Amino acid sequence: MKDLLRKIPKVDDILKDERWEALAEYPQGLAKDALRGVLDGLREAIKNGAADAVPETGAVIEEAERRIVQSLSPCLKRVINGTGVIIHTNLGRSPLARSVIDRVRAEASGYSNLEYNLEAGTRGDRHQHCLAILARLTGADGALIVNNNAAAVLLALNTLAEGREVIIGRGELIEIGGSFRIPEVMGKSGAVLREVGTTNRTFLEDYERAMGGNTGLIMKAHTSNYRIKGFVHETTSEELAGLSQRTGVPFFYDIGSGLLAPLAKAGFSEPSIVKEIEKGVGLVSSSGDKLLGGPQAGIVLGRKDLVDAMKKNPLTRALRPDKLTLAALEATLLLYLDLERARLEVPVLRMLLQDPRLLKRRAGRVWRVLQQEAPKAKVEVVQLASEAGGGSLPDVSLPSYGLSLQPEALSVQGLEQRMRALDIPIIGRIERGRFLIDMRTIGEEEERELISGIRAALEDGE
Repeated sequence: MKDLLRKIPKVDDILKDERWEALAEYPQGLAKDALRGVLDGLREAIKNGAADAVPETGAVIEEAERRIVQSLSPCLKRVINGTGVIIHTNLGRSPLARSVIDRVRAEASGYSNLEYNLEAGTRGDRHQHCLAILARLTGADGALIVNNNAAAVLLALNTLAEGREVIIGRGELIEIGGSFRIPEVMGKSGAVLREVGTTNRTFLEDYERAMGGNTGLIMKAHTSNYRIKGFVHETTSEELAGLSQRTGVPFFYDIGSGLLAPLAKAGFSEPSIVKEIEKGVGLVSSSGDKLLGGPQAGIVLGRKDLVDAMKKNPLTRALRPDKLTLAALEATLLLYLDLERARLEVPVLRMLLQDPRLLKRRAGRVWRVLQQEAPKAKVEVVQLASEAGGGSLPDVSLPSYGLSLQPEALSVQGLEQRMRALDIPIIGRIERGRFLIDMRTIGEEEERELISGIRAALEDGE
């Protein structure tokens, strides 16, 4: 072992090697750190008995360059989503429309009137940028944008019910991704939880009996990531809006997914922002990056007095969105002024409403190319089932089509790993010994990259 350790080249000697000069284009501090990392790893391998030889200096330099390139590559990168899950939380949720991307690019390339009133020539309010378009789309006279819907819930509870009771049905004490639980958020907000009813059945009388002098807020949370069926009863938002109007206690409805475009004709049952405002709900909050199809944001709509109170809360500054979020959200909302245009251009809506027959044709088009360009695998067009994802439409299964790949030269698990290691990773799923790619979540403009990626992954496996 000692003899091997002595044979490991010194850093200074490698730096004098002419082959090291090829790495001069890289930041030298980073390059030297990568080299030291290679040599340290080699020492550990020898000490642990995992290496019985010292590689040539050229091989050491090659490994150092590989590490340099890896460290200079962005960790956050675009992937091709072949999972069939449209609002995929792990893959960044909703992709943005092309016009929205153009708007964000323009905003990012220079200065803007983020907090500047162009008419008055004085300091402005960043929250005003989306107010006019939201008022037009929903009829709400108050609007506030924060950085996500969890922030909207926290801010509403802290502003309107700190130190006071919030009445909510027991069946709506939900948990979403990342262990975000309504009771824990209430605790952090300073509000006092007052749960009523049972898990499966809650009536208006349960809320009425719980009302008292310390009641600060009536709350409803849409169970957007699961459904309870069978012997159930849910107090409606209309009933709770009426209770709020009779008692003067504000009513806050967290509807979660943020649906603006009517989708009932397509068979999707989800609370609509517009309809809830029309019912007289005092405050409605939703996500911007789920069914709305925009950037990550929390949207609060409703009575101006309640929204204004939230704006004055010191937490609002900590939870405020940046200029790129506001630009993306405003551009997305502008598409909704023409619902037909929104259905065509907002990627989430377009994917939800895609005709399975079109998906079958697209899968067939890719299959025909792969028959010639990827002969080392059995490729088939198969019928699949997509889903909305992102805690939305949990009981909806969307008929779809995609590709099934069964490689000849490597295992299906090996193919999946190769797909993830591509310059533009392709994320699919493995079922019954097949690697599946759902065409519903792949754009037509991505088909060539999909074909190239599959071909490269199969060639690497030979």
